[in-house]
Amino acid sequence: METGKKETTDLAMAGPAEIQVAPSPLMGIIAAASTDGNVDADKLMKLLEANERYEANEARKAYHIAMATFKEDPPEITKDRTVSYPTKTGGTTTFNHATLANVTSTIGKALSVQGLTASWVTAHTEKGAVEVTCKITHILGHSESCRLQSAPDASGGKNSIQAIGSAVTYLQRYTLLALTGLATYENENDGNGAGNGDKGPPGPSEKEKGYLAKMCDLMVDSVPEGMTLDRKRVQIVTYAKAMAYPYNEEKAISGAKWLIDNLDKNNSWETVCQKAS
Repeated sequence: METGKKETTDLAMAGPAEIQVAPSPLMGIIAAASTDGNVDADKLMKLLEANERYEANEARKAYHIAMATFKEDPPEITKDRTVSYPTKTGGTTTFNHATLANVTSTIGKALSVQGLTASWVTAHTEKGAVEVTCKITHILGHSESCRLQSAPDASGGKNSIQAIGSAVTYLQRYTLLALTGLATYENENDGNGAGNGDKGPPGPSEKEKGYLAKMCDLMVDSVPEGMTLDRKRVQIVTYAKAMAYPYNEEKAISGAKWLIDNLDKNNSWETVCQKAS
């Protein structure tokens, strides 16, 4: 059960692309059947249902074509803010990162060119976690989503509302970046001064890539029917959850088990999967 669910405003569209939609081949048949007194309501309903399936499939294909075109020349997100945190030793840690406004406006403009827009739904679960779901929708109606949870970010002396707001902002960035595959352009921090200067979040080393591959191999058999595992999303979610990549076989095995258990429990496999073609 989830409480406190709220949907945020869609990213502004900067002029959607001209979408050429071929008319459904069934519409002529439906139009003729609707005026034919010999066609009963049951047959007409079946024609309408077949047309709905056709249009849904066309919308799905249009979405994937639009996302593929978007990823051919993705926008580069510049880091526009410098933040400093006090460390436990009395010093400070400074890092640069891209703000939510910068991420959403930059990605939103590029998405809109392909007839895509994004929105978020936030929720506060009964166990106290903050949950954010990002949904990208094509102008023809097909949409796909990514969902992440975290505890409120109470670091830095934040009050309870600020802690929730900080976690929501953090998750909004990560879910949007995960859906678009642009996480490598973002410089993130776990809220506790764990930033890595102006280098942005580190990519996995060759050894860590091997253990990430091991994680994915262990997860494949658990993926629900009709979905395919997106290894890039697994990498993004792994780093978002632990602020680190698996560095040995034990971490790869425990990471895969933890992900499988949580994805099953929260019915959120879409976070690391795409719908099978």
